[in-house]
Amino acid sequence: MTQTKLYPLKFEPIYQYRIWGGRRLANLLSKPLPPNDPIGEAWILSDRDDHPSLVMDGPLKGKSIKELLAESKEELLGKYAADYERFPLLLKFLDAQKVLSVQVHPSDDKKKYIPKGESGKTEAWVVLETGAEGRIYAGLKPGTTKQSIKKDLAAHKVANDLASFVPKVGDAVFIKAGTVHTLADLVVFEVQENSDVTYRLYDWDRIDEKTGKPRPLQVEQALACIDFSLTNIGPVVPFKQDDGTVLREKIFDSDKFRVTRLTCGSVFTVGEEGAPVVLIGIHGEGRIQTKTEAYTLAKGEVMLLPASVGPCQFICKNEMVVLEVGLPEVGLVNKDNGLAR
Repeated sequence: MTQTKLYPLKFEPIYQYRIWGGRRLANLLSKPLPPNDPIGEAWILSDRDDHPSLVMDGPLKGKSIKELLAESKEELLGKYAADYERFPLLLKFLDAQKVLSVQVHPSDDKKKYIPKGESGKTEAWVVLETGAEGRIYAGLKPGTTKQSIKKDLAAHKVANDLASFVPKVGDAVFIKAGTVHTLADLVVFEVQENSDVTYRLYDWDRIDEKTGKPRPLQVEQALACIDFSLTNIGPVVPFKQDDGTVLREKIFDSDKFRVTRLTCGSVFTVGEEGAPVVLIGIHGEGRIQTKTEAYTLAKGEVMLLPASVGPCQFICKNEMVVLEVGLPEVGLVNKDNGLAR
C-alpha cells in the first residue's frame, strides 16, 4: 500500500470542561463550543492517549497524530526522530473566566512525583485577551518558605504568598517547572511539555457545581515540587528582528520549546529545514505556499509543518499575527529560563 505523503496538517480542537472556564473561546475558534458547560481549554495539538488530535482535512483527514508518528516518524520529526516517542509538546488555548487553582508542576528531576510515562512540565503563556479581573500569579513572594506557606494554607491565606501582576494583551510568561502559578480572567495560548502532571496546592475553597464537592488537593506533593527560589515572575522581554517584511519576536527559547511571534502584512518564510514547526493563527488570515500547494491559516487555527515539508512561503492576506512553535535545538544544554538569548 502506498503511504500518503505528509503535507501541512490542521487539527480539530478538543474542548475541555473546566470549573473555571467560560465561553470566550467561541470568539477564537470556528468549531462551535459544546452547549451550556464552561469550556476552559481547547487542546489544539495533543499527542495524549486520552485526547489525541485528529487531522482536520486533506488525504489524512481523521488520522491521529499518534498514527502519523507510527507511520511516518522520520518525515514528521526529521532530525528529532530519535529523540521522541511521541510529539513532545501539548498546545492549548485557555479561557480562565475564573481563577484556576494554585498549582505547581514537577521538574524532570522530581522522579518520585512523576507517574510512569509522563515527564516534568514546563509551560508558557501568551496573553490573547484580558478581562476586568485579569491577573497572572507566577512565582512566590521573596522570603516565602515551606513553613510559612503551610501556615497560610491552614489560614486560607495562601494568596498572600503569591507574586502577581496585571498583564496586558501580548505579554508572554515562562512558567518553569517548580513555579507556583495560576491565572484569572484571561484568554491565553499555552505551550507545555507533553505532560499532564499537576499538583493543586489550593483551590480558593470553592465547590464544583457538578459534584457538589471541593476538588481534591495534593498539598504534600505540591509542596515537595515547589522551587522556592522562583519568585516574582513577570513577562519576558522579546528579542525583536524586523526586516521590513515581518517582525519576529523571539519570546521563548528554552530546552523544552521555542516560540516566535510573527507580525506581518506581506510575504515571508516560515518553517525549518529538517524539523517540524507548528503555526498558530492569532489574528488575521494568510496562506502557506509549499512547492506544489497552498494552504490557508486563519485566526484560531493550528497547522503542523512536518519536517519533510521544510521552509515555506507565508503570504498574508491582511495584517496577521502568527505564533511559530519549534522544538529545542538539538543537543541544547538546559537553560534556566525562557528568555530569548
